[in-house]
Amino acid sequence: MPHVVQISFFNDPLGRSAAALLDAWSTLVDVAEAASRGGVRVSVVQASSHSEHLIRNNVHYYFLPFADIRAPNRPSVAYVELLHSLAPDVFHVHGLDFPQEVLALAKLSSGTPIILQDHASRPPRIWRRAPSRHGLSVAAAISFCSLEQARPFATAGLIDAKTKLYEVPESTTRFSPGDQHAARRATAIHGDPAVLWVGHLDSNKDPLTVLEGISATARELPGLRLHCCFGSAPLMRAVQSKIARDPCLRDRVVLLGRVPHEKIELLMRAADIFVLGSHQEGSGYSLIEALACGLPPVVTDIPSFRALTGAGSVGALWPCDDASGLRRALQSIARRLSPEMRVAVRTHFERELSFDALGLKLLGMYEQEAHRAIPSS
Repeated sequence: MPHVVQISFFNDPLGRSAAALLDAWSTLVDVAEAASRGGVRVSVVQASSHSEHLIRNNVHYYFLPFADIRAPNRPSVAYVELLHSLAPDVFHVHGLDFPQEVLALAKLSSGTPIILQDHASRPPRIWRRAPSRHGLSVAAAISFCSLEQARPFATAGLIDAKTKLYEVPESTTRFSPGDQHAARRATAIHGDPAVLWVGHLDSNKDPLTVLEGISATARELPGLRLHCCFGSAPLMRAVQSKIARDPCLRDRVVLLGRVPHEKIELLMRAADIFVLGSHQEGSGYSLIEALACGLPPVVTDIPSFRALTGAGSVGALWPCDDASGLRRALQSIARRLSPEMRVAVRTHFERELSFDALGLKLLGMYEQEAHRAIPSS
C-alpha cells in the first residue's frame, strides 16, 4: 500500500479550526478519502496558522504553519520534521501556483516524486513565468481534469517534456439520486422542463447568454422554468434587467440566490436539466454534483466539461457564447427526458467520478510515479 502525503499550501484566510476547515473544504476531504478507499495510505498536510492533528476515516490530517515566523521564506522546523517522519512514497500537491513552496519541498523530499494537481490555474504573465517554470520543473507529474488543459502551459514552455501528465478529476461528491416527485414537493421546483443553474452570476459563467438561450427555448417549450442558485453576483443588475425586459423570461426565471449546500442536492433531484454557460473551469464541482444526482447536463463545450461528461455522452454540450446552440441542446435533451436517462447519467458518474472511480485513478497515478522514481544515492 503506497503512502501518499497530500499537501495544500493555501492558508485559510479565516483561520478556522481543523474540524471547521474540514467541514468547509469538503473537496480536501473527499480527495483524501477517495484515495484511501482506493487502497492508499493517506496523510494530509495543510497550511494553517495553528497546529492540530485529526484522524477521520483512516486519513491523518496535520495542520501547522509551514513557514518559520523568524524567516518567512524558510520552512518551519515542525513542517520539516513532519515530512521527514511521514516519509511518503509520493507527494501530491494541490495547485500549480506555489512554485517557491514546491521548490522547497523538492529540496526536502530526498527524491520522493512530487505530483502537482491543477485547480483552475492559468499560465502567469510572461514576466512572471520564470519562477513558475522552476517550480513545475521539479514535478514528476501533473494532473489535470482534462489533458487539454495542459496545452497552454506546454505552449508557454512551463512543462518539461519529461513531466508525466495525467487526466484525473479534481474531486468527487457525496450527492446521490432521490425521488424526483418528493424533491419537487420539498423544494417547490416546477417546470416542464425544470432547468437548474448552480454557479456565480459572473462573466465566466455567462448567465446572460444562458438567459438568451432560455428565452429562445421557451418559445417552443412554454412550460420551461429556470431556477438559479448562485453565490457572488457581479452581473446581478444586468441579469435582473434582462429578465425584466424579456416577457419570455419574466415569469420563467426564479433567482434563488445562495442556498445551503444540502438543499442543492434536493434541487438537483427535483430538476429535469442542469445548465451552465462557463467559458473556463478547472473541473466543475456543481456539474459533478449534478451527474451524481442523475441530472442530465446541458453545459458548454469546454475541456473540463467534455472530460466530465464523457465528451457529451451524457447530456449535451453547446458552444460558448452561442444562445442558439444552447436552445438546440435544451430542445434535444427535453425531447428525450426519461427515468432511463437519469439512470444513465448516474451510471456514468459511478463509473468515472465516484469515490471508488476517483480512488482507482489516484491509486494508479501514485503507483506509476512511485515505480518511476529513481532512488536517491
